Amino acid sequence: MSATVETFRGRRRDRDEPRAGEPDRRRRPGPVVVVGVLLVAALALLVPLLWAGERWFSSPQADSGAGGGGHGSDLVLRLLVALPLILGACHVAGRLAARLGQPPVMGEIAAGLALGPSVLGALWPQAAAWLFPAQLLPVLESLGQLGLVCFMFLVGYELDLAALRRSRGATVVVSLAGLLVPFVGGVLLAFPMYRTFAGEHTGFVSFALFLGVALSITAFPVLARVLRDRRMERTPVGAFALACAALGDALAWCLLAVVVAMAAGGGAGGLGAVGVGLGTIALTAAFTAVLFLLVRPLLARLLARPGGVGAAGDASALPVLIVGLLLSAFATEAIGVHPVFGAFLFGLVTPRGTARTERSVAHVEGFAGAVLLPLFFVHTGLQTTFGLLAADWRTVGWFLLALAAAVLTKVVGAVGAARWSGWGRRDSLALGVLMNCRGLTELVVLSLGLNMAIITPAAFALLVLVTLVTTLATAPLLRVLYGRVERSDSAAPAETKVTQ
Repeated sequence: MSATVETFRGRRRDRDEPRAGEPDRRRRPGPVVVVGVLLVAALALLVPLLWAGERWFSSPQADSGAGGGGHGSDLVLRLLVALPLILGACHVAGRLAARLGQPPVMGEIAAGLALGPSVLGALWPQAAAWLFPAQLLPVLESLGQLGLVCFMFLVGYELDLAALRRSRGATVVVSLAGLLVPFVGGVLLAFPMYRTFAGEHTGFVSFALFLGVALSITAFPVLARVLRDRRMERTPVGAFALACAALGDALAWCLLAVVVAMAAGGGAGGLGAVGVGLGTIALTAAFTAVLFLLVRPLLARLLARPGGVGAAGDASALPVLIVGLLLSAFATEAIGVHPVFGAFLFGLVTPRGTARTERSVAHVEGFAGAVLLPLFFVHTGLQTTFGLLAADWRTVGWFLLALAAAVLTKVVGAVGAARWSGWGRRDSLALGVLMNCRGLTELVVLSLGLNMAIITPAAFALLVLVTLVTTLATAPLLRVLYGRVERSDSAAPAETKVTQ
């Protein structure tokens, strides 16, 4: 019996003692208790040591260095707080706009304006100053400009050059009428507005041409979204409106490149600025030729190479597109034209039709739309102070004048040309309403004018308000014309049917 008990005890001791190469599993304090003891011990040692070191080594120089480090960390903290607020506000506002029958981008634009001095800065200036200090604005501007570059690349990519080449004469006529009539209206509007709303060193020619471009722009991406929401993108009037807007915007961007080149090279030299800007225009034309003649075939070969399936293929194509659009943006900036023109041109020459390219472009669109463009909206909102319009009662008259000029010239030009082309009355009115949609593209143009000091901040706020009104009116006016379910009462003329 005693031998059996001793043998059992021996086996128990063998189990209690760890074997070689294994941890000792005998009962000990739990890991939570051990971690707690370690943390308490570390704090008990570190707090007195850090307090003593701070008192011992404190000096004006040390305080100055600590302040600089604290400032940097505080800036990062503000950015980490501001980014979720910006993205969340834009997302919620976009969903709300969609429920109200508006394109989500309109809600995002409204959210950006609400976070600026016009709403948040007026209602809670302390919070606005803490969220968006002066040191944070260059960071937001840089990220927003990167989003703008990506957006303009997508605009160029979405333009169907083959469809434009297949378009008949009616498309050209309606596009030119929808562009030239408001362009002339903008030049005429410059005469009464120049003294009050032109930049300090801006000549009349640059200001007048800029106003002409601003009034003639049609927001092709927002227009496409409005038509898609109403399931009109494949109807004759919808496809025709997309083709006209694409051609008109391409021409408007060319005109804007000329205006920017004149403003950058000519200063206040009036008509003499044309000669100064010719060099910049020639370099831009040469760069465009290089993109179409050399870069486009090279891109086609690179993107046609097998690069794997799914994510593996995207991983090889996406860097090519991003590097290309950034280098193109850098090239036009170095020439003296805004970087968005380079990104827009690179989008035009990017080959279509391959699954790898489509997926890579979708990645760019997803990140730019979800993260970078909201930062552009907020930076635009921070530059927009509607209080400047309330400072002088005469500004209301200026706003009404600019709004009337923008709407009447755009609608009259597009509707008149559409009626001449044989479209029915209601479809012609719909074309005029659609061509009057300005949206995000107009904000891009106005931001260029403000950054280059072609227009004053008051003019920027006034024209932003015109942009909001004309864009918000697009969907309701279409509902008035067609009701909730789109159906066309007049067939498109045979020579004007365009597939997009």
